[in-house]
Amino acid sequence: MIELALSSAVQLTLALLMDHYLGEPNRWHPLSAFGRMARWIERAVYPDQPERSLSSFLCGLLALALTVIPTTIAVYFLIQIPGFGWILEVFLLYLVIGRFSLIQHAGYVSSALKSDILTEARIKVGWIVSRHTDQLTPAEIIRATIESVLENGNDAVFGAIFWFLLAGAPGAVLYRMANTLDAMWGYKNTKYLYFGRAAARFDDLLNLIPGQLCALTYALFGHTRQAIRCWFSQAPAYKSFNGGSVMASGAASLGISLGGKATYHGQEISGVQLGCGQEPNLNDIDRSTALVTKGTILWALITLLFTACYYI
Repeated sequence: MIELALSSAVQLTLALLMDHYLGEPNRWHPLSAFGRMARWIERAVYPDQPERSLSSFLCGLLALALTVIPTTIAVYFLIQIPGFGWILEVFLLYLVIGRFSLIQHAGYVSSALKSDILTEARIKVGWIVSRHTDQLTPAEIIRATIESVLENGNDAVFGAIFWFLLAGAPGAVLYRMANTLDAMWGYKNTKYLYFGRAAARFDDLLNLIPGQLCALTYALFGHTRQAIRCWFSQAPAYKSFNGGSVMASGAASLGISLGGKATYHGQEISGVQLGCGQEPNLNDIDRSTALVTKGTILWALITLLFTACYYI
């Protein structure tokens, strides 16, 4: 057990270093291939009458199972190969952790705004959010970027680390696949209201513990009491408790307010306020990415120290 924990801590450290120095692969990323496979499965099993709740839900459940179960099983058996399996786990964890990519894309938006190129800023923020961005003002772009950084800090970093430490590479891969399917199918519109419900609920379940740990992590690096207060008071009113937790805590930790109106698939939605304080400014984008980085370092250090204490 001790040797396993030590191995996991070393693998996590190596994967984080690879993410920091290599960044995200520019081509042939496995998550992109997984997305294409999910689209193919969706077309194959999508119901003829999506408005029928039970049949549509069961089709979505089947699609979820067909996408995540075979891949997870394959990863489990591949990492059993002596020597190769250990290295494969490091590589897979590197692929599912997206801290560098998240910071890089937020930087693209920030750079465009600093250069007063509003059209480019709208395009770049559209890469990391699902809302409509073609009419966003600079203030709305800043808010959308920070919300994405805080929420995806959990999805692309802390949640992946949590499930890796708990269940190895199969757990981390399963978690990121669930994130991807939720992003593809978890919309409350006519097409996905019932079909995507299984994927959305599965992602909520996997994020229940890491989401709260992420919120706690954000709270530690800023206005801690304020962050905890907003976390517990605002998250239950948000459309997603896990997303509300990390964004409310992160925003309050930074001393800013997020939330408000946004347009998704042609429908304007009024969101609840998250955090407290002033409206975010351009510098707060960098502060939000720094929050994710500090939290990542903290998690890596705790993992190494905890393992070292048991090993000694």
